Amino acid sequence: MLESNQRRVGLGERAALIHGEILPLFSDTFVRSCELLEEYVARLAGAVFRSTGLERACKDAVTVDEAIIGAGLVPGIARVPAAWLLGMLTARGWANLIDSAGGTVRYRTLLPSPLPDADAVLAEQTERDARCLPSYRIVALAAERYPAVLRGEISGEQALFDPEGISAWLRYFSNANPLYAVTNAIGAVAAERALPPGGGAVLELGGGFGSGAEALLARLEATGRGAEVSSYRLTELVAMFLRRADKALRARFPGFPLAFGALDINRPFSEGGVAPGSVALVYGVNVVHVARDLAATLGEIRAALARNGALVLAECVRPFPGQPIYVEFVFNLLGTFRDAVLVPEWRPNGGFLTPEQWTAALAANGFTDVRVFPDISTIRQEIPQFVVAAISARRA
Repeated sequence: MLESNQRRVGLGERAALIHGEILPLFSDTFVRSCELLEEYVARLAGAVFRSTGLERACKDAVTVDEAIIGAGLVPGIARVPAAWLLGMLTARGWANLIDSAGGTVRYRTLLPSPLPDADAVLAEQTERDARCLPSYRIVALAAERYPAVLRGEISGEQALFDPEGISAWLRYFSNANPLYAVTNAIGAVAAERALPPGGGAVLELGGGFGSGAEALLARLEATGRGAEVSSYRLTELVAMFLRRADKALRARFPGFPLAFGALDINRPFSEGGVAPGSVALVYGVNVVHVARDLAATLGEIRAALARNGALVLAECVRPFPGQPIYVEFVFNLLGTFRDAVLVPEWRPNGGFLTPEQWTAALAANGFTDVRVFPDISTIRQEIPQFVVAAISARRA
């Protein structure tokens, strides 16, 4: 068995930190699978650092920008991924962070040769829980295509969403994949609880292949609240994703008042047929963090909500500011993930935010009663790798 670099938090400790019905999601097998995926990402990140020329560029102490230039990469594309790679390698002890005079941060790499074998991690995961392998395939796909993306030969979107990528994402964004399903499960609990008494219309943003809706609709059925939903509209910008979600969900939930349509979270919601004040619950799983202008998107969400309507965002969260998290290895290739309108107080970077940043963002944009489920502020003290939460709020 591969050793973990992190202290293992036992079941008793987890029970004290993660209460109630979501505790069974965090079994020993699940926790070990998370550790293994993080190790797999680290090993492939080391290989990518080498294959992109960044290792060679960092033999002497250099800044991130100097490393990018030395490796012949495109600065506008490579800056975020290269900074993440150096941060991750530094945390692992494979790079040294050097604060030179004037506060300029420089790095020198210390990659082992040969690198630890990523296939050994994959073998243990296969033996322990093969259901998690779709997450590994996405990581491997990204690693294969990193050099071409950072050199500007192909966009991240083209690299990750070609026919091979679509097939891989279909298996990844699935409730059959425990490493992704946990987000859907936590989001479903939070959304069912946040649905106002008496229910109403539900609007899901960026519903993808429909796994988030599947988990929420199953939760509403199980709690006897399905009849309170007057309509459930899943929106998605990619037509092929929308067709797949439509087919799968109508077959799985024939009695629900389902609707499907296109909606761009970076455009006025009226263009997607969403009337002001018409929705009791807006729901999104791992989507709103890619809004280019988060304030504008939150404004559209607020306008769509009825009085006392609720917003629930099931998200990968950053436990601490500036902490690299392993899922970013893949998503840093996407321009939609990296490029955002920044607000220093609550949107300091593209992509994933901390619980405090989400709370501040929602408070600054017309929401109240913001809650984070489970309580990451407590959990992260013992499990700094815990990166899943649902953020709920009400229209102020």
